[in-house]
Amino acid sequence: MLATTPITIQGVVEGSLDEVVLRHLIFYVHAVPGTIYGKQGKQHLLKRLHAYNQAARLSPWAVLLDLDQDDDCAPPFLTRLLPQPMPRMCCRVAIRAIEAWLIADRQHLARFLNVAVAKIPQNPESLLHPKQEMVNLARQSRRRDIYEDMVPRPSGGRSVGPAYASRLIEFVEAGTNGWRPEVATQHSDSLARCLRCLRRLTEI
Repeated sequence: MLATTPITIQGVVEGSLDEVVLRHLIFYVHAVPGTIYGKQGKQHLLKRLHAYNQAARLSPWAVLLDLDQDDDCAPPFLTRLLPQPMPRMCCRVAIRAIEAWLIADRQHLARFLNVAVAKIPQNPESLLHPKQEMVNLARQSRRRDIYEDMVPRPSGGRSVGPAYASRLIEFVEAGTNGWRPEVATQHSDSLARCLRCLRRLTEI
């Protein structure tokens, strides 16, 4: 019996960390990530969302967005953005940001940041500002390099440190010691929904 060729899924994301997470998830469902578009913020993505949806008439596409701060629920947010998704379109929302999905793997994130696991929130989707929570966790790290890379300078005017995204990308890509989607889904319903959606694309 011949081996089945893995399906290729094109992607669209808001930023570089989102790209790495989406690629990781696509590999996790035994598909192959194609070109990942966007990476210039949410508004840039939304302006082209209709075109990406049209492209999904012919091939599988996955779009990953953060939930807006003034929205309380992902389903109406998605319906408003994309009322008629194509069958091969998987448009999913991280509640409220991609950092919540990473926080959902409490044990491995605690080890990576070198903080006590008890400090990691047990319900990351309840956080209004997951990115700020991640910075606050890094602020408590016993590793100086984590602190310096992820925590913003007092006078820098930025919300995150100079290598914040690079460090979280390192966490996602750290193999057996890195981020585990199968564990994170136990504490993140939006991640579980995203994985189900991606698996559906592999079955079409």
